[in-house]
Amino acid sequence: MKKIFLAAILLVAAASQSIHAETVVSDQMRAVRNDFQDRKFGIFLHWGIYSMLGDGEWVMHNKKLDRTEYAHLAGGFCPSWFSAREWVLLFKEAGAQYVTFTSRHHDGFSMWNSAASDYNVVKATPFGRDVIKELSAACAQEGLKLHLYYSHMDWQRLDYPTGSCQNCPHDPGTTNWETYYAFMNQQLTELLTNYGPIGAIWFDGMWDHKEKEFDWRLKEQYELIHRLQPKCMIGNNHHGAPIEGEDFQLFEQDLPGQNTAGFSKDQAVSNQLPLESCQTMNNTWGYSITDKNYKSSAEVIRRLVKAAGMNSNLLLNIGPRPDGQLPDEAVKILQDIGAFMHKYGSSIYDTRGGVVPPQPWGVTTQKGKKLYIHILNHEQDGKISNEGLERIDGSLSFMMPKGKYSIKQITRMDTGASITFRNESEGTRVFLHSRPTTDQTDLVLVAQLN
Repeated sequence: MKKIFLAAILLVAAASQSIHAETVVSDQMRAVRNDFQDRKFGIFLHWGIYSMLGDGEWVMHNKKLDRTEYAHLAGGFCPSWFSAREWVLLFKEAGAQYVTFTSRHHDGFSMWNSAASDYNVVKATPFGRDVIKELSAACAQEGLKLHLYYSHMDWQRLDYPTGSCQNCPHDPGTTNWETYYAFMNQQLTELLTNYGPIGAIWFDGMWDHKEKEFDWRLKEQYELIHRLQPKCMIGNNHHGAPIEGEDFQLFEQDLPGQNTAGFSKDQAVSNQLPLESCQTMNNTWGYSITDKNYKSSAEVIRRLVKAAGMNSNLLLNIGPRPDGQLPDEAVKILQDIGAFMHKYGSSIYDTRGGVVPPQPWGVTTQKGKKLYIHILNHEQDGKISNEGLERIDGSLSFMMPKGKYSIKQITRMDTGASITFRNESEGTRVFLHSRPTTDQTDLVLVAQLN
């Protein structure tokens, strides 16, 4: 009887320790997710041998290139101007706080010294340098988190089960899901073992088998990642609702809740996980020699501000040139973002979406009882809407919806000048006696809440 009683005590103790361990892990990941939300702005890098063709990262698929001939591009890849430190210093000066790099895109080429395949930047190119190793060292030195994009699909390996992307067909006789799955997990193990702390694994390509039943065995793969690095987040660009094991939700070319790009038709916004919107500077993810349709710096800054006001991070993409340098247009945009963030970064970093939801005139961000009012729509020709900017007694005015907070004072963030306001039955009306100029990117007001 004593033995049974002792065994019972040991079982209870073991269960208690297990529950405690799960709680610790949960608390740890909660802190990691909060830190991710605080960082607000990251740089996305689409770079690989596809940059040599100057037609984006999908060129192999879109041009129906022979996979064997495409692989020979590696023999000429030698980005003599690449400097991870110069990249990271520029990103840091722009105000970015993390970097997401394409470790392996859909073309199957690995940008690190992978033991799982010789088709990588060290073994297959004259360049012979481990790009991820250099990026990892530079990010660590400058305090930026390194996240790694990893493709679930592969146009090169013959054991990958071909899905909806039919322009790079594989022989069905060579399909072997078990060997391909083992290959992916071996590579993920390398990335999470040999390159220091990784902030996140950013998956893409799962939608290749979206139209039919396919078991990606994500639970097992996610558990592997969290086991190797418990603080490594997982995100998956599958354009659907987050599934168990994922730590943040992704939105491609749209802010959360929008579907202008057509990727988010069925993608409800999670109210549990951090959000991230990935967007391009022009129209292409990878380097394009013809795509000069870059957004203005003001437009990119407004997207960053809108993302923050919608409780989301912005992951801004750059497609580096094949020589290892960043396009001139991208550098200029980063410099302009840096100038903005130097002045107004405190209204973005460490904030959450404000108590006032997005409005026609802009968005709000918030830290405690400090509310930042970002006026992005500077239309001055009459009333925009019931909650838009309008002229009252010669001043521009807008209404903040009624909420649980009242306002003690409002000042302009750029000058410190006081802003007139009055409480009305339907909310608080704010008067801008000092009008923003029509080309002002973001007029930021700081409201102290009661």
